[in-house]
Amino acid sequence: MGSSAKKKKEKKKDFQKAKLKVGKTKPKAANATDTGFKAKAIALKQQSLSATAPTVEAQCAHQLSLLNHKSDTQRRDSLAYLTTVISTHPPGSPLPQPASVIISTVQRLVLDGSNSVRQQMLKLVQSLPKADVASHTDSLLLHTRAGMTHLSTDIRTFSLEMLEWLLSVAGDEVVSCAGGWVKTLKCFLSLLGWQAQFGSKWSATKSFGKTVGDSKVQVKQMTTLATFLRAGMSQPKQMAAIGSGEVSFPLSQTEHHVLSERSNTFAHLNLFGAARDEEAEMYEDREDRQRVFHELAEPAIAAGLEQATKGGGELGRAGAQLRKAMKEGMADFHGIDNT
Repeated sequence: MGSSAKKKKEKKKDFQKAKLKVGKTKPKAANATDTGFKAKAIALKQQSLSATAPTVEAQCAHQLSLLNHKSDTQRRDSLAYLTTVISTHPPGSPLPQPASVIISTVQRLVLDGSNSVRQQMLKLVQSLPKADVASHTDSLLLHTRAGMTHLSTDIRTFSLEMLEWLLSVAGDEVVSCAGGWVKTLKCFLSLLGWQAQFGSKWSATKSFGKTVGDSKVQVKQMTTLATFLRAGMSQPKQMAAIGSGEVSFPLSQTEHHVLSERSNTFAHLNLFGAARDEEAEMYEDREDRQRVFHELAEPAIAAGLEQATKGGGELGRAGAQLRKAMKEGMADFHGIDNT
């Protein structure tokens, strides 16, 4: 009996609530863990009070990474920062980031949906050294052609501005890079609706004179095409001086005896090369560009201009400038003396 009463008493004790007096602290539990500590100092690893600000190179790399940001304001501000850094950079010294990295990152912004981002992107590439832009013309031209055929009118217009700038700083590289001559001509003829079946790879419906899109965009397209033809078919100044007879006696027909400026003079014969891809080929020689233009584009442009210039106005003036550029560029090919 005594042991049974003792067990009941101990069991009842487990469920009894301790009575606390006023002002007396609650006793700690038997399994409580003491988390208090005292220390004179706290040491954190990898922390220095003399930390310096990030370098310009690191900041530019960070801003380049922000060009993928979903906010167009952030993309524009990052481009503005890079433009300011490059514009104020001492000439002759290395850029904070290689031009190849900058161009490969920003060139896709030709197709950006925000006009402010596109304009700031153009300012950025304009601040780069011309030699660096010329060495990356093929990739810039690829994105520019994609913008020229975009559904948005604003992007198409901006791409034409981009192409005009490329022609002004690296015209020779634009027309002589792989696909730079034929693919760009094909793009223009498709936009203007002047493309017809002149060659197996150039097949489309005959839509000469048909206005494609807004007339202002078509005027811009014709003006840019004239600039493109001048860059690809204009006679070099030194050769023009020789051919015009400005060289004094006894030199005669010097243009036929001067050394070629091309590295592979007889590449046009394709004696040992593989079958050519006419669209993606590099046409480094002016005569080759004239030949291809005559075979594939000249009849289509001539027929399209007949209809475009009849309406007069801005479209007629742009057509007249395009006809003049084509005539001057092909004069010696057809044996016409422009002097």
